[in-house]
Amino acid sequence: MSTWRAVVGDWLRRHPLRAVLVALGASTALAGVAEVLAPALVLTLLGAQPTPLATQLFATVGLFMIVVGGLLTQSLLRKTPHRDVVLWSGVQKAGAVLAVCLGVLNGVFGAIALLVAAFDLVTAALLYVYWRRLRSRIVSRRPVAPQPNDDRS
Repeated sequence: MSTWRAVVGDWLRRHPLRAVLVALGASTALAGVAEVLAPALVLTLLGAQPTPLATQLFATVGLFMIVVGGLLTQSLLRKTPHRDVVLWSGVQKAGAVLAVCLGVLNGVFGAIALLVAAFDLVTAALLYVYWRRLRSRIVSRRPVAPQPNDDRS
């Protein structure tokens, strides 16, 4: 057990921004689970009316949060994160900021929802910083010859 702690501790010291992004990606996926399982409760907490249509759409958004947050987390835990996953996760977070702010401006969400927008804004900014770092390195090269499982698509 102490070996595992040493490995994790060393990884956290060497990759502090990446570790923060892993936590943010996992929290995005967990928030998505909450939206899928209890959309009416989450909508109420955000100051919105939990109509049948709103709860259905909010649960659908939650499903996509699970996918994006899970994909980001899984990519960041690999030896070499995929920079496109980092980029598109940041785009998703930036879009969420705009959507939530518009929802508040249009009276769909209460002002409390701006805390969600702030969380997503910070996450988008950190993802952008990390994406820039990944862009400055060669992360992967395309194979010169087709691989055995290459479907040529």
